[in-house]
Amino acid sequence: MIVDERVLSEAFVPSEVVHRHEEISLLSEAVEPLVSGGRADPAFCFGPTGVGKTCIARYTMDRLTEKRPAIRVAYVNCWQAYTRYRVLYSLLETVDRAYDVHRSTAKDELFGRLRSADDAPIVAILDEVDQLEESAVLYDIHRLPHVSVVLVANREEELFARFDDRVRSRFRAGTRVSFDRYGADELVAILAERARQGLEPDSVSDRQLRRIADAAAGDARVAIGILRSAATRASGRGADHLTDELLDAAIPDARRAIRRKTLENLPDHQRILYDVIDEHGEIDPGGLYEAYENRVETPKTRRTVRNYLTKMAHYDLVEAVGENRGRTYQVIEPNARERTH
Repeated sequence: MIVDERVLSEAFVPSEVVHRHEEISLLSEAVEPLVSGGRADPAFCFGPTGVGKTCIARYTMDRLTEKRPAIRVAYVNCWQAYTRYRVLYSLLETVDRAYDVHRSTAKDELFGRLRSADDAPIVAILDEVDQLEESAVLYDIHRLPHVSVVLVANREEELFARFDDRVRSRFRAGTRVSFDRYGADELVAILAERARQGLEPDSVSDRQLRRIADAAAGDARVAIGILRSAATRASGRGADHLTDELLDAAIPDARRAIRRKTLENLPDHQRILYDVIDEHGEIDPGGLYEAYENRVETPKTRRTVRNYLTKMAHYDLVEAVGENRGRTYQVIEPNARERTH
């Protein structure tokens, strides 16, 4: 039933997109100076999860390199590369200058290597950039005339609140591309194209695609995950089409899989915070920070912990109940921790 598993992955970048044409146009205009040898101002993609920010950023850069093949595009996921060292290392990998870098290599040396790698322009897509623990690396990158950036995050105000003054002043200018939730019709069109490329003909009905879109509530990650889960279940049974029974099981299964993957990708400090909340069921900020302090050797500041919790809330891992002094935190799906071990 499945003819191309890649197409059913949320990370798949299609050769053509069925929506987001205005966003593509705006982002394309922002990086157009690179085609004629110039440097692009910073570009930002803002919006909630599952609205196509990453896909459109990568798609647009693919079109850019078709116009000027010499451009090197570095995709950096700041969930994993959240320090200055890791970001610089990722960029060096893109230009094949990281082959003899070791853990003991000084960060300033990495920056020096990147500065000397100026034989071709580089576009750095920094995804989940609000996960950076050392935003000063953005100041480093801004100092390099051959490196342009596309920053992907949830909310502008929260992102800039994390920047130091040097970074904030240099990144105020730039193109903002805002992404809203997908409508049901848009999700149906996206799913139909994925089904056309990834599944056997007539494997899924239009009614079923509509049901998936409605269940996903504007989140393309969830919609694609449901389609993938249902198709995988059908293939495992030797079926040649999806049934409503398979969809009944796939809808909650896909949400759990996305949450599990997000949990697995959490940096250590955020995972500890999640575990504390999960174990307590519900906990106030003071108690949470105290328990967190007791579990780590070098705790982050309270402000950083608040930023972590905000990010985790964007990904539907935790939620804040109440306001101000009466606020408490709880996980969205209790005991999810046990299912990830």
